[in-house]
Amino acid sequence: MDQDKVLDLFRTSGALLEGHFRLSSGLHSDRYLQSALVLQFPEFADALGHALADRTRHMQPTVVLSPALGGIVIGQEVGRALGVRSIFVERQDGKLVLRRGFTLDASDRVLVVEDVITTGLSTRETIAVAEGFGALVTGAAAIIDRGSDPARLNLPMQALVRLEVPTYAPEDCPLCAKGIPVVKPGSRAS
Repeated sequence: MDQDKVLDLFRTSGALLEGHFRLSSGLHSDRYLQSALVLQFPEFADALGHALADRTRHMQPTVVLSPALGGIVIGQEVGRALGVRSIFVERQDGKLVLRRGFTLDASDRVLVVEDVITTGLSTRETIAVAEGFGALVTGAAAIIDRGSDPARLNLPMQALVRLEVPTYAPEDCPLCAKGIPVVKPGSRAS
């Protein structure tokens, strides 16, 4: 699946939004990719999951680990396509943790899967959780990589789309300067 096909799925499902958005990273942008809208369609989720699995199979993961909430659906689809279990971390007291009886150990080879990566903060936090259990993180994957620094994760990264969308610190945001109201559509609390 090439980049144009992926973006067509986002457009078809209304998941490519334009306006003034506060991203989960705290940065502002004039475009937002609401992955939940594309992933609500099983055939789209399946296609995206298989495409990411094809790009990450060589990493030989034994488990897919995703941050809640945005990574859960695509993580499940990638895990299904790879034939491995899929689990997730979630925030508790502001920190990502494994809950619900999920566990990892030193025999696990972890692939971290996200919907959209911008700064990589959630991905790095998820990697730290896996490493805290002694698991080996073999790589990361996302439907969309909005970041400009491919080395920010310090491990192999695969994305179906690399999309350069300008982001701004709130104090430098031209949309804020114009008085355009900001919307926070992401899943991470402020």
